[in-house]
Amino acid sequence: MSLELRERDLDGFFAVPFAVYPEDSPYVTPMRSDLERYLDPARNPLMRDGGGQLTYFTAWRGDRPVGRLVVHTHPASNIRHGTRRCQFGFFDCADDLEAARALFDKAEAFARDQGCDELVGAFNLTAMQQAGVLTDGFDGVPYTDMVWGPPYLPRLLEACGFAPTFPMSTFEFDIGPHTAQTLLGEPQRAILADPDWTWKPISRRHFKERFEEARQCLNDGFADNPMFVPLTPAEFDFQAGEMMWIVDPRIASLIHYKGEPAGVVICIPDLNPFQKAVKGRFGPMALFHFLKARLRRRRAVIIFYSVKQALHGRGVNGAMLHRVVEALYAGGYRQCGVTWIADQNAASLRQMDKLGARRLHRLHLFRKAVS
Repeated sequence: MSLELRERDLDGFFAVPFAVYPEDSPYVTPMRSDLERYLDPARNPLMRDGGGQLTYFTAWRGDRPVGRLVVHTHPASNIRHGTRRCQFGFFDCADDLEAARALFDKAEAFARDQGCDELVGAFNLTAMQQAGVLTDGFDGVPYTDMVWGPPYLPRLLEACGFAPTFPMSTFEFDIGPHTAQTLLGEPQRAILADPDWTWKPISRRHFKERFEEARQCLNDGFADNPMFVPLTPAEFDFQAGEMMWIVDPRIASLIHYKGEPAGVVICIPDLNPFQKAVKGRFGPMALFHFLKARLRRRRAVIIFYSVKQALHGRGVNGAMLHRVVEALYAGGYRQCGVTWIADQNAASLRQMDKLGARRLHRLHLFRKAVS
């Protein structure tokens, strides 16, 4: 059956994973309303304010969508890191090399038109959102903000001329009555006992104030990390503003030092059971499934944690994580996921060792030079 590519076909784009992955696969779709926001240049500040260009394609065979791909530029990243990179994301596909090649041919043409010399992904849509292509751990059930893809996707990428780079992993750890104690040493005990360090829960009442402080801590603490680009208030609100409706103030908090924001842990209940149950759409049963997932929540996920650079090396990360893990246990959570950590991030990997965390997924970026 002949192949057809359609551009900016949101209905087809959303339908691809349901058409090509088994219903019992670990894949969890983003909400359709979120996809619509992300892919709308008039609404997404990455394009609207930052000058990025974006389009997306869906591959069809007859009346069946068999593949999809987003391609976009991130000018602020290219300026900051001295690259001429175009990024791809949301690559989901049947085991169909012709479809994959057709999608990436379009992406490479787009990259050349934008003056780029490489195509790298997956980014959905930036390094501070979902990133990477799953290369091992295909049976691992993902948490919120983790990607999943079948084992043949890396093979399709390599057949299209892409090479794996920048290895990273997601993690999972069990939460027991003594888990938090593994993070305590003398520096952490000193912080917890010192009144100069104060804790500020991220509640709905103070959500905007706390999230602005979280953005400041993230931008400062991650400033030297590879691929990181400081988030503007509009970008941070666009990516994380809806957390206000699902945040559990017991498990997400900021730490202040002498009255100023010093560090943050963003930890939220795992929403994937809800999103999988409603298949990514807000329908008549959505509220029922949301309340059901809320009553049964036992899994949480750490989206990120960050400490301002001036306070690095003082044990602040360990103290923050200790407090969060204690709160998780008290709140009835029994497992926690941690979104991707790069192999080169030795400090975060040490925290995973202390927690007894196991690797859940192995991921890589995939890169191809475009002439």
